[in-house]
Amino acid sequence: MITIIVLFAVGAVFGLTLILPILQGKTPSRAFVFIHGGVAAVALVLLIVRYMNEAGAVPVSSLALFVIAALGGFVLVTQDLQKKPVPKALAVVHAGAALVAFLILLFTVL
Repeated sequence: MITIIVLFAVGAVFGLTLILPILQGKTPSRAFVFIHGGVAAVALVLLIVRYMNEAGAVPVSSLALFVIAALGGFVLVTQDLQKKPVPKALAVVHAGAALVAFLILLFTVL
């Protein structure tokens, strides 16, 4: 579970480097977008596998919020790839859902 938490933390750091330019109306680094998404996706898959193997070890609320955050992230990256403006409100909801999910997971494990 520690590996999953570390991966989500790394994803969060890259996410922070993405949301700041978005909120300033700038375009974030495309490389950071894919690093953030890739690391977070690996962490989410590992979390889902852990849940399927040992449901009691993973808080369902954390898992659900991470899935919601992932769906929001998918919409954000799709908008970006289509050269459409990234909705700031969705970026904030994406980050907020991921942050709350991360804190729930972290405090459950600690």
